[in-house]
Amino acid sequence: MKIQEVLQFNRIIFYDGDCGFCNTSVQLVLKKRKKDFYFIPLQSSIAEEIMTRFNETIEMNTLYLVENGLLYDRSTAAIRIAKHLRSLYPLLYYLGLLVPKFIRDSVYNQIAKRRHKIRPGFCALPSVDERKFFIQS
Repeated sequence: MKIQEVLQFNRIIFYDGDCGFCNTSVQLVLKKRKKDFYFIPLQSSIAEEIMTRFNETIEMNTLYLVENGLLYDRSTAAIRIAKHLRSLYPLLYYLGLLVPKFIRDSVYNQIAKRRHKIRPGFCALPSVDERKFFIQS
């Protein structure tokens, strides 16, 4: 798939494909989503190309979201994702907006630093229906 085609998707999540915590988070988004999200592992060449277009250097401990052509990272990406999930998750978005970004990112960084200990690595295989949301390079 070409970069221009990929960037047409409204919501693209970039995640560490070697992280169990990150893979669990992807599974949560797939189960709770109200809107479609597409997923690209940070280890892929297409992730590198897209991040280069945004003048961003990939940090493996960082969650990235491209939403409607804008790039978000860390806690801002996380709360913007929560906004489009079912149940009480959208509350995290509105509550998150009340907390200054530097505080949210500080908490995010503490979790990111420990993510491999929180959930050891594993790779969940998406269902046949979910595979269309995973973009391969």
